[in-house]
Amino acid sequence: MFMAPDPGLLRLRNSLRAVIGVSLAVAVAELCGLSLTASITGGLAALLALFTVLDAGVGAQRLTTALLPVAGFPVLALATTLHGMPHLRDAAFLAVVFVGVYARRFGPRGHALGIFGFMMFFVTQFLHAVPAQLPELYAAVGLALLSAAAVRFVLWPIERRTPPPPAPPALPGTGLARPTTRQAFQATAACAFALAVGQALSEDRWYWAVGTAWWIFVNTASRGETLVRGFRRVLGTVLGIAAGLLIAVPLHGAPAPTAALVAVCVFGIFYTAAPSYSWMMFFVTVMAGLLYGLLGVLHPGLLLLRFQETAVGALGAALAVALILPVTTHAANDAWIQRALYCVRAATAAALDRLAGDPGADPAPHAAELELLLGRARAALAPLVHPLSPLRARKARARQVLALLDDCAREVRGLVAVAADPQASHDARLAAACWRVEAAVEALTAAEGTAGPNPPADPRPAAAEPALVHLHGLEHALVALHAPLRTDPRAPLVISA
Repeated sequence: MFMAPDPGLLRLRNSLRAVIGVSLAVAVAELCGLSLTASITGGLAALLALFTVLDAGVGAQRLTTALLPVAGFPVLALATTLHGMPHLRDAAFLAVVFVGVYARRFGPRGHALGIFGFMMFFVTQFLHAVPAQLPELYAAVGLALLSAAAVRFVLWPIERRTPPPPAPPALPGTGLARPTTRQAFQATAACAFALAVGQALSEDRWYWAVGTAWWIFVNTASRGETLVRGFRRVLGTVLGIAAGLLIAVPLHGAPAPTAALVAVCVFGIFYTAAPSYSWMMFFVTVMAGLLYGLLGVLHPGLLLLRFQETAVGALGAALAVALILPVTTHAANDAWIQRALYCVRAATAAALDRLAGDPGADPAPHAAELELLLGRARAALAPLVHPLSPLRARKARARQVLALLDDCAREVRGLVAVAADPQASHDARLAAACWRVEAAVEALTAAEGTAGPNPPADPRPAAAEPALVHLHGLEHALVALHAPLRTDPRAPLVISA
């Protein structure tokens, strides 16, 4: 996890920046004389602003950050006002869940605003905030967002050096066929289950079950992905509780060491989020224990209750994805694999045009999109290659698909690099090789029952034009993909187009 590749040390820089941003937000709240409840709320708001705002451009990130209060302030008011009215509070919380998940259909901005709104309701339950505290909660959140924005866009603008590529658009669909709409109903059902059972366990700490169910649905698109994430969340929580017993409980809420350890947890959350959801949840759980210590309510029984509520939330998510408008793992991975294959074809055609002398042709954007699509394909296939998956044959096929898709990406990157060289020549054989690549993609994405692509006529050349070498490698990988994708009609990994 800590040894996972970190190109350009981007994860490290992002994690350090998060520590600075959250620390600044809490420091400003304390200097302004706000309460501990408000300071914790401000720290969480800064963390969310730095963690969830993932628009492709810096300008879009600034706008989304500026819009966070539009989503958060009304929810804060609603949650505190309904604090003493449990039935209305519960109904409002579920409404916030549905709207927050449904907002993901609007891309990264809707995703960030939905999470922020949900977490503002959650934090009022965590801190037992009441209407009289609303003004200072507003002040804390406003100061926190200003602090986070100052660090992100002024003091340490990482995105200006390495702007993130645009996220691939969500899978298509209308009405209940749209994955985000289905997920909104699933998440609401899961949270309703978690709320009911969680309150049976504890009238005071039920919200952990709801929070667990909610976060399991973040960045998942299928039944398998959701089940795997639920398992990883429970695992991370168990490890975090064990660490909390050894670290947080003995501190008894001592401010200085607790603040230092919270900073370590913030770093860990950001540094491990991409490579390991379990480790991210470990740091989240330890941080929650430390905050409970600051509030003076931490004891071993509370950590045990935290585990029970987490298990309830994970169970609710599992039941919801299995019973409520399920999106199968195959449906998700098939769609992402097909989009990746079409992107391979587009990148190949653009590279050929560039080598033929067309200055307007640029394969680089297609290559960047391919990397993003392969990331989604890997996430979709993750349940099939999970160590606990009992489906050995499908696991082997999924691993073969991932390896061959990685081969395709490597060859596309090489082809793009060759096309960018102004000295590269246009070999007459390139067009024929490109056509064979296109034919291989068509064979993989055509209706089931269509004959597979023909094996490459001539072996991969050892000493030829570099572009031709990459095209031959790409052709070989695409032809090899036909076996794991199409040979088992009872468990296809690519659906009919």
